Amino acid sequence: MDVLIRWSLRNRAVVLILAISMSLWGAMTSSQAPVDVFPDLTAPTVTVLTETPGMASTEVESLVTFPIESTLNGAPGIRRVRSSSVVGISIVYAEFEWGTDIFRARQVVTEKLGLVADSLPDQTGEPILAPISSIMGEILFLGLTSTLEEPIALRTIADTLVRRRLLAVTGVSQVTPIGGGARQYQVWLEPIRLESYGISITQVADAIRIANENVPAGFLAQGGSEYLVTGVGRFRNAEEISDLTLESRDGVPIQVRDLGHVVIGARPARGTASIQGQTAVVLGIQKQPEVNTLELTRRVDQVLDELELQLPKQMTLHRNLMRQADFIETALANILAVLRDGALLVVLIVAFFLLNLRATAITLTAIPLSLLGAVLVLDALGGTINTMTLGGMAIAIGALVDDAVIDVENVSRRLRENMALPSAEQQPPRRIVLDASIEIRSSIVFATLIIILVFLPLFFLADLEGRLLQPLGLAYVASLATSLLVAVTVTPVLCSFFLPTSQAIQKGEDPSHIRKLKAAYQALLIPA
Repeated sequence: MDVLIRWSLRNRAVVLILAISMSLWGAMTSSQAPVDVFPDLTAPTVTVLTETPGMASTEVESLVTFPIESTLNGAPGIRRVRSSSVVGISIVYAEFEWGTDIFRARQVVTEKLGLVADSLPDQTGEPILAPISSIMGEILFLGLTSTLEEPIALRTIADTLVRRRLLAVTGVSQVTPIGGGARQYQVWLEPIRLESYGISITQVADAIRIANENVPAGFLAQGGSEYLVTGVGRFRNAEEISDLTLESRDGVPIQVRDLGHVVIGARPARGTASIQGQTAVVLGIQKQPEVNTLELTRRVDQVLDELELQLPKQMTLHRNLMRQADFIETALANILAVLRDGALLVVLIVAFFLLNLRATAITLTAIPLSLLGAVLVLDALGGTINTMTLGGMAIAIGALVDDAVIDVENVSRRLRENMALPSAEQQPPRRIVLDASIEIRSSIVFATLIIILVFLPLFFLADLEGRLLQPLGLAYVASLATSLLVAVTVTPVLCSFFLPTSQAIQKGEDPSHIRKLKAAYQALLIPA
């Protein structure tokens, strides 16, 4: 430390340039850093979705979920496998060890799913991986209502316009619509007609499924040109399904319309949504990991502004059902208010005891420099700005000026003593600053290290507790360590520039109220 103090006083311009550069770098980093409510509290998790049309939850559990769980349990790095089986769908959550790369985890799960695919029932869809997200990833809920109470129209607009446009926003992981009526073609067959024609429901379903596709038929070369030939069979409306011929008897075609009727209706609902008692479609927007929530919300708001102009007049977009950004801004505003109030109290107390504007200003430079240095440390370690990191800085706000106060006060005292000496015995101010800084060097170093040691146990917490509290400890320790560095480099340099010519120093004695406090304290120590 002595070497560092000597080097700083010999290279004062370099120290100030480095301090200003660090401040600018820290300010730029803090403005661009990801902002969230809490640190990411979700272990790397891969979600496997498997559709099982028509299967009861017990069958889904035994025939689909259990085989997938059993296969994933043997995968490397997995610490827990959870599942949920409901009618028509199986959801399996594979949680990996903390720190596992999420893309490597998805690769491991994909390889394991390849081993179990052949053992699943024939009617089961292919297992797919859900988009990457987390429990803190749901940033926005918005709703869509209509004065005409048209659930199918609401859901169609939500699926084809709103959802697709939001998924195109950089940083959005998934958009999940809830409620409304999902549009589908419905074939209503009459049992009496089926029996009279001797046709089963399976035959009708198979015929519709086979006919509902476009079939490529190669190319037709004619006149030096090639023409693409395609058999168009995909249905475009309910009328085309009704006209589908199932078979022909005695030259008379039997069509779907002969066995029933086809309508466009809503898919059987597994849930519903409403806004203030009015039928609605609610969309939940999830973000990708490590995306700035506030910045993403601003981008989503811009897209919603455009979408509102494209919606039918009878439809209303409700944008503030739940906004995580509002909670973040409120929480950050509260923490910043604490930082502001703490800094003001520090200013008042330091100004009262030093009663020297220059000394007070030099002392207070430790606060912004220490906080910006902590931001750089957090950014280098992949941290975010959240209530825990800001809370750590708020806790440290009073301790950040401790080292600087000790240094400035000792330098001021030594300079006053030097000014009280005869001119022939006075030493150069820079020499006084050096000796005074070295004199208290061990005190501030050991005091800072002791405080840092108190917070070290936080870094040994595991699992959820560690993920929650370690950012607080890191922000506190980084701020305190930066304040120590500032106290042995920037503070002596500023003292050498501004204190020797200060009027309070030129007087050669303490302020009057400090002399009275010292006298009262001395009387307590030495009773009359």
